[in-house]
Amino acid sequence: MAAMTTLKAVDESFLETAPQRFSHSWEITQPADQVWTQLVGDRPLYWCRGLNIAWTSPAPLGVGSTRQATVLGLVKVQEHFFIWEENRRHTFYGASMNLPLFNALVEDYVVEPLAEDRCRFTWRIGIEPSALGKPGAPLNGLIFANAFRDTARHFRVS
Repeated sequence: MAAMTTLKAVDESFLETAPQRFSHSWEITQPADQVWTQLVGDRPLYWCRGLNIAWTSPAPLGVGSTRQATVLGLVKVQEHFFIWEENRRHTFYGASMNLPLFNALVEDYVVEPLAEDRCRFTWRIGIEPSALGKPGAPLNGLIFANAFRDTARHFRVS
């Protein structure tokens, strides 16, 4: 495996200042705790085609937890969680990746109960492409648009 490139450790403000930002919110007809359980289960985001995620730290999950995401079988990102509000929100930054495509990456997942059987799930992403990654920056939009579409399909919402 290629050596991992260290990314900048960023905080949640990067979600507002990143050169590339992606966001989507869904109103889901499932209780918030059911949606949360799917986001933090053994196979998070398993419904997103081309994405494979595995936890690399033991339970209980929380601030300091880590996982590895593999995108399209090629790009591996080590993720470090720095915000964890059980049953409501978790946020990570990319700690390192095998291809030097980004200088920084952050993702934020928020699940808000709207009623006993309904919630809102908001997924936000911030990226700073590296010099090597800038030519492929439009591809980031396509990858996340597909992940958002797969998420809508999984939860049967638009």
